[in-house]
Amino acid sequence: MGRPVWKGSINFGLVSIAVQLETAVREKNVRFHMLTKDGTCRLRQKLYCPDTNKEYDFGETARGIEVAPGQYALVDKEEIAKIKPTRGHAIEIEHFVALDEIDPIYFDAVYFVTPTGDSAKAYKLFQEAMRERQRIGLARFVMHDRQHLAALRAMGKGLVIHTMHYADEVLSLDDALPASLSHASPSATEIKIARQLIDQMTEPVDLKKYKDDYREQMEALVEQKKKGKKTVTISDEEDAENIPHTINLMEALKRSLEAGKPSARRKSA
Repeated sequence: MGRPVWKGSINFGLVSIAVQLETAVREKNVRFHMLTKDGTCRLRQKLYCPDTNKEYDFGETARGIEVAPGQYALVDKEEIAKIKPTRGHAIEIEHFVALDEIDPIYFDAVYFVTPTGDSAKAYKLFQEAMRERQRIGLARFVMHDRQHLAALRAMGKGLVIHTMHYADEVLSLDDALPASLSHASPSATEIKIARQLIDQMTEPVDLKKYKDDYREQMEALVEQKKKGKKTVTISDEEDAENIPHTINLMEALKRSLEAGKPSARRKSA
């Protein structure tokens, strides 16, 4: 069991279920420190005024908002405290929706929701009802001095909650697409072959087979460094040579479809 990051209750209607949130994802990255060239000293960042070169401690700083180039309006702690959301202890479910109604682009962080105290029975009842109805609860709650929009859903034998981006934080895909896309018109045959290729490549998902190759190689490099072994640099010239050349779209689809057929795989083997 991990360390809880939030404690409170799930509230819907007149029902209240005591729960806590635990971290559901722990990213694995190799972290570097900034050192001097010879590696004898770890470097630190400092706060200073570029006009006077005077250094400042964090306690000597203030918060400000840029209102014009080079001009700032100060915002003091009291003003911020007045508008901070009230530190609540409830995940207030406002309504239920189908999961496919929410695009994954809105999801942010995810936490395990586990029962506390004597709420196991109510938790299980709620979880099973959510799973059977295939619904998720849209809710709001306060954590880390911020009001979050969230999606509460059943997963396995328990519940998870996804904090979400607000609608005005998600940019429009239409604004990012090039104008030339509106003039692109694949033929019916190209669409048919693309569908066949998708069907041919469709299989049950197994996320465990996907590895972070870069991280694993970096971890191996770190182990070599710890043991004082000589490291080997892998040339990227081979990768550069293997960059695929642009070929006819129809030809690429046909080749991909043929390469994925069982007979073709047996020949290559």
